[in-house]
Amino acid sequence: MATTTANQQAAPASPGPLKRIILIVLIAIIAAGAAGAGVWFYMSKRSPAPASAATAAAPAPLAVPLFFPLESMTVNLQSDDGQQHFLRIGLTLKLNDPKTQQELSDHMPEVRSRILLALSNKHPEELAPLEGKRALATELQTLIEQPTDKGAAPIHVQDVLFTEFVVQ
Repeated sequence: MATTTANQQAAPASPGPLKRIILIVLIAIIAAGAAGAGVWFYMSKRSPAPASAATAAAPAPLAVPLFFPLESMTVNLQSDDGQQHFLRIGLTLKLNDPKTQQELSDHMPEVRSRILLALSNKHPEELAPLEGKRALATELQTLIEQPTDKGAAPIHVQDVLFTEFVVQ
């Protein structure tokens, strides 16, 4: 009988089906929690960027600029050396809206007169360097933006662009 007892003690006890089910359920819960945490982390990092990009793009679409070319002008320049110097200039105005273009068209003789008077007071030496041309563009922008009628709002010009610039 001693041999029978030893054989029964050597056989390992098999885990019950309840322990296996509990182990499988625990592994499934841990895996589901890890997956949920990963999805939450990923979505919390990604959600604000597309939402802010969509809201920033929707209210402010970029307006297409409107270019308004002026007729070329030829002007006598001031000269200290006794020689005649001429400036042939072509301008294009960068505007925001067609209303501004219409207002400029309605008052073009006044605008051209302002430009011609300002250009006729320039010396060739002032206009030769790049800084002189940039200063001239800024000065012309200021002249063009001045109201043509008393009490009228100033005209807004985004930029004055040179399409032709010849000093002789």
